[in-house]
Amino acid sequence: MPGLAVPLWDVANGQGLRQLAELGLALLLSSLIGWEREAHQKSAGLRTHTLVGVASALMMEVSQHGFTNVLGLDHVSFDPSRVAAQIVSGIGFIGGGLIFVRRDAVRGLTTAATIWLTCAVGMACGGGLPILALATTALHFLVVRGYPYLSGRTVGVTPRAVEVRLTYLTGRALLPRLMEACTRRGFRITEVKADRLAGRTDSAARVLLRLEGTADAGRLASELFQDDGVVDVELSLASEEDEQET
Repeated sequence: MPGLAVPLWDVANGQGLRQLAELGLALLLSSLIGWEREAHQKSAGLRTHTLVGVASALMMEVSQHGFTNVLGLDHVSFDPSRVAAQIVSGIGFIGGGLIFVRRDAVRGLTTAATIWLTCAVGMACGGGLPILALATTALHFLVVRGYPYLSGRTVGVTPRAVEVRLTYLTGRALLPRLMEACTRRGFRITEVKADRLAGRTDSAARVLLRLEGTADAGRLASELFQDDGVVDVELSLASEEDEQET
């Protein structure tokens, strides 16, 4: 009957060993997902994913067991799905904060999706569906780790972002020739920044070329350095994980 005292550790009260085990499973699985993101040095890593998973599991426990003491009262209805719906809506704020645009490229979508997936895993743990939670966690690692390898073999090579920093002698109309060499090698120039260098006896300038393409960047750097007017060349490539983060 409503109003009767319920033992603190009574499973029917939603605070038993089963519920604690479900929270523990949410902790374990969300930590595994967060560890994968942390290993790639993403802004949302181990702690963020773990907290999202455990909090989602707890909210599901509250949704199922937190209102049992009022079920017998008049004019009281009970719909456990309401809390679950609010979890799904609310988690979008965290995921949206992880998505940003850099140089006309969208970044952070994969990490935002893992936040959403971690929320679902936590909800499954809190909802008493451990097998589905385990299967979803396994699918996460299959998609995040296995799909880039599979798409690279079936779709083709994804264009890579390349940054080339050149120091060259001015007064020789050299920059247009260097840019032409980049395009001839199959790269697309997305940005050019040039500055004159002070404190040198010769007239030199420094230029940053941001490129995109699938060609060999090392050969491009070697060709640029062979030009008599080029003093030095620095080449940097975008990390593989940055390119997968779309």
